[in-house]
Amino acid sequence: MHGEVFGLTVRSRHIGSNIGASFKALAGGELKGITELLQQTRTEALSRLAAEAQQKGGNAVVAFRFETNDYGDTGGVEVCAYGTAVTIA
Repeated sequence: MHGEVFGLTVRSRHIGSNIGASFKALAGGELKGITELLQQTRTEALSRLAAEAQQKGGNAVVAFRFETNDYGDTGGVEVCAYGTAVTIA
């Protein structure tokens, strides 16, 4: 076991996208731009998590979780991927 590892990123959409998403929310349905933003953000957080695990000498992460926070004032979203870096033989 090598200890806790984290991958954190915060992203926001540009103002035009936020306005478009607001109109779409009124009509209902999937907010595709926000879905894409969250997918990209999760991928980046996972990449950073893997890099930190490797830096600590691990080749796997156990007890893996995602945590998200919304920054409504800025239109941003934070995604933190975390777990415990371990070496599996």
